[in-house]
Amino acid sequence: MRFDIITLFPELFAPLLISGITRRAYESGLVDVHLWNPRDHAEGNYRRVDDRSFGGGPGMVMLAEPLFKCLTAIRAERQEANPAPLVLFSPIGQALNHSAVEQWSHSAGAVLLCGRYEGVDQRFIDQYVDQQISLGDFVLSGGEIAAMALLDAVARLQPGVLNDEGSHQLDSFNPALDGLLDSPHYTRPEVWQNHAVPAELMSGHHAHIARWRREQSLRLTSLHRPELLEQARLLGKLSRQDEAYLKTSQSRADIKNPSHGSKKL
Repeated sequence: MRFDIITLFPELFAPLLISGITRRAYESGLVDVHLWNPRDHAEGNYRRVDDRSFGGGPGMVMLAEPLFKCLTAIRAERQEANPAPLVLFSPIGQALNHSAVEQWSHSAGAVLLCGRYEGVDQRFIDQYVDQQISLGDFVLSGGEIAAMALLDAVARLQPGVLNDEGSHQLDSFNPALDGLLDSPHYTRPEVWQNHAVPAELMSGHHAHIARWRREQSLRLTSLHRPELLEQARLLGKLSRQDEAYLKTSQSRADIKNPSHGSKKL
C-alpha cells in the first residue's frame, strides 16, 4: 500500500520511518510512504502557502492553489485507475478506531492531507477531500501527529512487521477479544516491591490462565469502557460464564462500597 502525505513539515516524519519495530513495514515497502511539501508547488519568491481569512479573525488559512498543484503531482505519480482517497485530518472527521484501522490496513492506501494554521480553504475541501478523520475531541497544531498515528496503527498490522504474527490480535478493541480491553500483563521478577504476579499466571494451566485473562478483560472494560462491554453484549459475544463473572464482580463491588450510588442528605 502507498500513502502520500501532504505536509508543510515533512521532516517530522523521519523518526517515525526509521525507528521502532514498525520501521520494517516502511523499509520493506509494505507501507510505502511519500512526503510532499505544498510549498514546493507555491508561487512567488516566498513560496507562500497561507493567507489571512476573509471576514477577519485570528490565524491564517492554507491556500487552495498550492494544495491543488501538489495533489495533481501526486495523482500523476500514482497513476491509478481508481484514485486513492484524499483524507483530511480534521475535528469534524469521524473518530479513528480499530475497525477503521483494519480497513485501511487492507486498502491500497491514501493521500493524507495534514492541515495547519486555522485550517484549509473550504473550497479545496469541498472539491477534493473524500474523507475526514479525527483522533478525538481535541485540537492539534497540525495533522502530522494524526497522520503518524494512522501510519503506525496500519503498519503494525502488516504481515511480518511484529515479531509475533498473532500478537496484535490480542490488542484492546480487537475482534479476537470481542472488542474489549486487553488484560493486564506481568513479567520478571515474580515479586516486585512485595507485589507478586497473580497466581493464575504462574499455574501453568493454560485453561485457567485463559479464563483469568478473559475475566480481567471483562473487569477492566466494565470499569473503564462500559460502552464496549454493552456493545459486545448486544452482539452476543458474552457467554453465560462471562455474565456470571460480571454479576459476581458487581456484587463484590457493591459489598466493598455499600454507599455507592447513594446520596448524602
